[in-house]
Parts: sequence; structure tokens; C-alpha cells
Amino acid sequence: MSAKITARPVPGAPPRPRHLSPGGTLLAALLGFGLITLDATVVTVALPAIGDRLGGGMAGLQWVVDGYTLPFAALMLSTGAFADRAGATRAFALGVALFTLASAACGAAPTLPVLLAARVVQGVGAAVVLPASLALVRGAYPDPARRARAVALWAAGGSVAVALGPVAGGALTTFWDWRALFLLNLPVGALVLLLLRRAPAATRRPAPVDLPGQLLAVLALTALTFAVIERGGTGLLALALAAAAFAAFLLVESRHPHPAVPLTLFRDRTAATAVAAGAACSVAFYGAVFVFALFFQRVQGHSALYAGLMFLPMTGLISAVNLLSGRLAGRLGPRPPMLAGQLLAVAGLLLLLLVGADTPGGLLALALVPLALGCALTIPPLTAAMMDAVPAERAGLAAGVLNSARQVAGGLGIAGIGSLVAGGGTGGTTTGADFTSGLHTGLLAAAALLALTAAATWRLPRRRAAHREAGVVSGSA
Repeated sequence: MSAKITARPVPGAPPRPRHLSPGGTLLAALLGFGLITLDATVVTVALPAIGDRLGGGMAGLQWVVDGYTLPFAALMLSTGAFADRAGATRAFALGVALFTLASAACGAAPTLPVLLAARVVQGVGAAVVLPASLALVRGAYPDPARRARAVALWAAGGSVAVALGPVAGGALTTFWDWRALFLLNLPVGALVLLLLRRAPAATRRPAPVDLPGQLLAVLALTALTFAVIERGGTGLLALALAAAAFAAFLLVESRHPHPAVPLTLFRDRTAATAVAAGAACSVAFYGAVFVFALFFQRVQGHSALYAGLMFLPMTGLISAVNLLSGRLAGRLGPRPPMLAGQLLAVAGLLLLLLVGADTPGGLLALALVPLALGCALTIPPLTAAMMDAVPAERAGLAAGVLNSARQVAGGLGIAGIGSLVAGGGTGGTTTGADFTSGLHTGLLAAAALLALTAAATWRLPRRRAAHREAGVVSGSA
């Protein structure tokens, strides 16, 4: 008969660390993803308050948004590979820490240049957080069915953050100060980092990084955005630099053994159409949110809280429509809901052409709904179509290209429509008829772009898309 030996803790030894449960890991990933998604929209309704305090005119307000969006979008081409090399847990912690510190700098910024620099660092942190948070969720749930549900919850968290952004931004700006938008990131970031102390270390895998392509992409996108926002001679120089950097980028990507953006990806018509349609939706959606946040306050004279509440009907339905669209794509294939969503978004943009300075706010809030519903109906099926068009081993890379393209397009949409609204003025405070004229021109341009991608969608082959988990990654409008 053998005696059962029970291990006892050694006196004075530190307790064994308890690993974070899968649910705790999902919570940390969801909070981190929610933070970076919220920051893309929460600042929009606070832009007039920021402009009044720090100056900068319309161009400065555009850079407050695009200073975050551009590095976020461009660096996502490589941060997925970085998360694989460093391990998802370590990369996620680094991204959250960087984002949190930059948020503190944003909240304390004494001048507009300091705020813009801190927003760029925020964007860098966000670019690391997004792919690492998804990798963290995937690693915490080895069972495919539970993993699919966890990833769906992760994506839904992003949709909720998009919906809450304008309302939260308006409330905080009205009852406290625009700096609160950034300072409230600090306790949430600290909580995420505290949770990660108990998270198991993720596996580190070799992943090549296309550094020349990544640097050229950042240069080309920054120069192009500068050219759209800043007019005159400097804008033309920036446009020439963007063209040269883009040409060099295409050359590097065609020769690099592991390109950040494989150009062969766009030889597939479905993949190319999915990227174009996703970009067009982002131009329309984020451009509209940016310009109508200013319209409610600068033209109609309402408060930031009022402006935020006016976006609630538009953003509140996004999550539900995302889920409906995903189910429709599973039953009918991606093409029908993609096409219906883009046509609905075009109709929504044309409806907004009726908007004037005296349009009642409640009526305008309802008029924004078709645009949001159209984009929300389009994104999940186009993601599924993209995933179905590429081999399984390239699904992560394709998702990164799609997400990056959408983010870049959103930044360019803000830059383009904002410049049209500025109407060539130097003060950046255009109001009344000039503002409305620029607004209508921007809406028409976005509608034309979506009409072109809808025509390309119509020409796609009628086929069902296989259900893939990656299809929920880009689920929010």
C-alpha cells in the first residue's frame, strides 16, 4: 500500500501564478479592441471644442482624426507579423501600454502640434492592439465552436464601441471637457494590463516583415492625405511625393519574397471588388460622421451632446444589421447583401443632399440611418467574399489588407470631404451656405464611388461563400 504524497508550498515561496481564464482573456482583448475602436469616433463630436481651445482651423481638425487613423491603418500591414514574432500576449500588452501613455499625452496636450503627435502614437499602439487582440482570443479558445463564438463577441464589441463613440464624446465634452475623452482611457488601459499579468504567454512564431514596403506605404499614404488636406503649392509637392512613393511601393512589393501587400491578391476579381467596396463604405461612413458632427455644431449651433445623440439612431442599429447581414451571406452568398447594402448606402447619401441649415435635427438623424444600414449590410459579406477568394493560409494576410484599406479610405474620406467643406477658406470656420455646398459635393462624390463598386459587385459570379471564422473580423461599419 503506497502513501499518497501531497505537495505542500514551501514557506516563504511566492505563490504560483494562476493563469487567466479564457473568459478573462476575452475580456482583456475585448476591452483593448473597444478602446482603439472607440477612439476612432469618440473624438469626432469634440472637434469644435478642440478647435476653439487649440486652434488650427479645419485642416487642424482633420489631422486630429487622421493623425490617429493613418498610422493605425498603414501599420496594420505589418503588425500582424509583429504579433506573431513577439507573441500575442506581449504584443498586445505593448500596444495597450503605448496607447494608454499616448492617451495621457493627448489629455494633457497644451498645443495642437503636441496633440497631433500624441494621436500618431495612439495610432501606432492601436495598430499593434488590433491583430494581437484577435490572436489572443484565438489562442484562448482551442475548440473551433467556442472560438467562433468568442471572435463574434470580440467583433460585436467593436460595433458597440462605434455606436457609443459619438454619444460618449458629446456627453463628456458637454459636461466635462474634451480632454476627458482621452483621460478616461487610462483606467481602462490599466485594467487591461492588470488582466494581462495573469495571461499565459503566447507562442512566438517566425513571421517575415516587409520593412521597405511598410515604410513606403506610410510615406505614400501620409503624403496623399497631406495633399488632400493642405491645398496650394505644398499640396502639389505632397501629391508628387505620394505618387513617387506609391510607384516605389509597387516595385518593392512585386519583388519582395514576403510582401506586406501581395499584388497577386488583386488579380482575383472578387478580392479586388471586396477591398474596393469596403474602402468606398469607409469613405462614405466616416466622412459623413466627421462632417455632420461639425454641421450640427458649427452650422446649426447645437451642443456636442446634441450632436452625439443625433448619431445614435445611425450607429445604434449597426450591430444588429451586421448579424443579419452575416446570416444572409451564409444563406444567399455574399453577393446579394453586398449589392443591396451598397445601393442602400447610395440612396442614403442622395437623401442627405436634401439637408440644409434649417433641417430639423431629428429629421436629419433619421436621414443618416440608411447610409449606416447600407454600410453595415455590406461589410460582413464582403469580408466573407474576401476570405473565400483566397487560400486558407493567406486568410490572415487578406484580412489585414482589407482592414488596412478600409481604415485608410476612412481617413481619406475625412480629408476629402473636410477639404470640400472648408471651401478653400483659410480660417477653417466655414458655415452656412458654403458649408452646405461643400457637404453636398462630398456626399455626391461618395455616392458616385459607391455606385461604381456596386456595379463591380453586380458583375461578380453568383456563388455561395464558404463560412469562415475570419468573416467576422471586419464586422462593423
